[in-house]
Amino acid sequence: MIEPRTALITGANRGLGHATAAELRRRGLRVVVTARDGDEAADAAARIGPDVRSHPLDTTDPGSVERAAARLGPVDVLVCNAGVLLDAGDDPLSVPLDRVEQTLRVNLLGGWRVAQAFVPGMVSRGWGRVVFVSSGTGSFSVGLWTGAPAYSVSKTAVNGLTTMLATCTKGSGVLVNAVNPGQTRTRMMPHASRAPEEAAADIADAATLPDDGPSGVFLRGDRQVGW
Repeated sequence: MIEPRTALITGANRGLGHATAAELRRRGLRVVVTARDGDEAADAAARIGPDVRSHPLDTTDPGSVERAAARLGPVDVLVCNAGVLLDAGDDPLSVPLDRVEQTLRVNLLGGWRVAQAFVPGMVSRGWGRVVFVSSGTGSFSVGLWTGAPAYSVSKTAVNGLTTMLATCTKGSGVLVNAVNPGQTRTRMMPHASRAPEEAAADIADAATLPDDGPSGVFLRGDRQVGW
């Protein structure tokens, strides 16, 4: 028997991350739900199913990421979902730069840190899938959103990181892509019309691409879109 792949999702205690974890489990993967608060991660895992694991993981804390990597063992699928939107209503000329720094710590450096912890193992094993949850607000082809400049720039940076990691892992069996889930109804955007479960299916598709699937691209549903 072929052992099921193990998928780790950051920020999976609620919203889009939780829906993605549930969708990947439905597709037959072993799922690890992670969140900054270990109790919240455990509660979220239990809501999905008794076979779902959980672990505390604060992507902004190097020690937390190191402990998770040491204790969880090999991870085949990594979904970097944890993120914050702290500056809605600000503009580039007046947004407090400490708010920008905090946003970049979570949205960019957090995912980068987790990728450094888990992707080298994927490369050494010859298979892996990495998905960064991005946003159209960070896309030059759409136009960066000045109404949340820190968030928008952080997602532009995530897109850049995606392309660099895809270049580094080319030919290794590891595929690295970013997904634009669209405006999704979560705590970050409570009035959006798209359900988390619908957006989670797009992320799960990117996380389960076949071996001849694309790498280093920006996905919106089943389409590749411009950076």
